[in-house]
Amino acid sequence: MPLEEIPERWRALRAAGPVRYEESLGVWQVLDYENVAVVLADPATFSSDLSSLAPTQEDFDTFTQGNFVGMDPPEHRRLRTLVSQAFTPRVVAGLGPRIEALCARLLAEVDDHDRFDLVESLAYPLPIIVIAELLGIPAEEHTLFQEWASVLFSGDQLGEAPDAADLERALEAIAPTIREMNGYMLQHIRERRAHPGDDLTSKLIAAEVDGVHLEDQQMVGFVALLLVAGHVTTTALLGNAVVTFDRHPGTDAALRADPGLLPGAIEEVLRWLPPFPELGRRVARPVVLGGHELAPDTMVMTHLGAANRDPSRFAAADVFDVNRNPNPHLTFGHGIHFCFGAPLARLEARIALRMLQERFSSLVVPSYEDVTYQNPAVILGVRRLPVEVVRR
Repeated sequence: MPLEEIPERWRALRAAGPVRYEESLGVWQVLDYENVAVVLADPATFSSDLSSLAPTQEDFDTFTQGNFVGMDPPEHRRLRTLVSQAFTPRVVAGLGPRIEALCARLLAEVDDHDRFDLVESLAYPLPIIVIAELLGIPAEEHTLFQEWASVLFSGDQLGEAPDAADLERALEAIAPTIREMNGYMLQHIRERRAHPGDDLTSKLIAAEVDGVHLEDQQMVGFVALLLVAGHVTTTALLGNAVVTFDRHPGTDAALRADPGLLPGAIEEVLRWLPPFPELGRRVARPVVLGGHELAPDTMVMTHLGAANRDPSRFAAADVFDVNRNPNPHLTFGHGIHFCFGAPLARLEARIALRMLQERFSSLVVPSYEDVTYQNPAVILGVRRLPVEVVRR
């Protein structure tokens, strides 16, 4: 589905009211900025632990033990604090030179092409290689991560409005991949325990809070989280940025004329097309939201995409503006679950987009008929993005 069609859905949903019950799905939909922020900032009322409402699959349940995105305090705080000792802002900032080198290498591989697929050549492999290197995975095994990510996030098993049965079938379909990844990472962690290095895996093993360390399975769960926060978000962000700049004449020229605008332009792309436009929460106790009474153990879907275009919060909300300031979009969440991978995604996007502009005097999407899109039920982005370039 073309990315331009998605916001029309959001507008139609928001027109029906800021909070509404969707009978066919059995969920409450929260669509305005104010109420989305309220939900995300109150984990005691709106729980991130959806295990009682979601289908279960043994391998998947084991695999997500360290995924603190699906946890509430105090477990969430304990795990996030432990991981934060290893995955520090300094570690992320220090990746800059390596990200530049990887971008240069990947772009060099299409040096003799005037047309290439931006996703296949750059947006997809870059963040996966960064994560694999960060974890100390040998270079010859980086393709494993690419294969796993392709299965985990393809969305091929889901329709655009999946129900519980669809989700259950999808979990069963990806279970063999989860088992393979689980076994591989457990072995990698054991090798690092015996022979620690300077990689993130070794730092995770050494992390300690009040005498408590991360368990091996919790580290595997965090690696799975990194694949989402550090890979899928960046891949989608890069593709969405190129499409959005191309769709808004003059944007590319403005960014080339003033490279200082690029960080703000990235934030506007994030507002405009959030890779994960919805976040689910479970009502933990009776609450009134938007004039409606919500009962415990009902599902709430916060629409980040709709909230990001709420005219009561953003002036000219349906205008793409690289100069927008302030830009308090909710794409990376809000409150205690603010996206852990946000600094890495921003850094990778900033370096990759800058290097594309430095290497090519022109980069356009020659035909949108050749562009293919991700399943919007899983992620908002492009799967294939053929571009045409002119070298400097």
